[in-house]
Amino acid sequence: MGKPRLNLRLRADLHHKLEEATRRPGVTKNAIIEQALQEYFEPEMRHGLEDRLLARLDDFEVRQGEIERDLALSLETLGQFVLYWLTRTDPIPEGEREIAHALGQRRFEHFIGQVARKLTGGEVLSKRLTRLFGGSEGF
Repeated sequence: MGKPRLNLRLRADLHHKLEEATRRPGVTKNAIIEQALQEYFEPEMRHGLEDRLLARLDDFEVRQGEIERDLALSLETLGQFVLYWLTRTDPIPEGEREIAHALGQRRFEHFIGQVARKLTGGEVLSKRLTRLFGGSEGF
């Protein structure tokens, strides 16, 4: 037995949208109306998609919080280092500045190498602190 026939009267704006939608290949008025009625009578079809989207948005929010925590940790670490360096470094006498500068360059290169090594496979500081302090508490 075939499908029952139904005659509808639509507002002009809805009819125009329906006509526009059916200009694409493979889209029929019948399919659009059947899908709309099915979603109307079975709202759980629509809620499944909404639930998945909300779960994904929640995951994004959690990750955003982790990124903000890691950034705050990085900025605080840098700020403490600069404060310590500025308050604990004695002025260098004129005759020793070139030697100190060369030593500083070597230390800087070593520092950059360490950062690169950690970022490309070592344990990064934020993961280490998270492990030590059990999550995001205290950051």
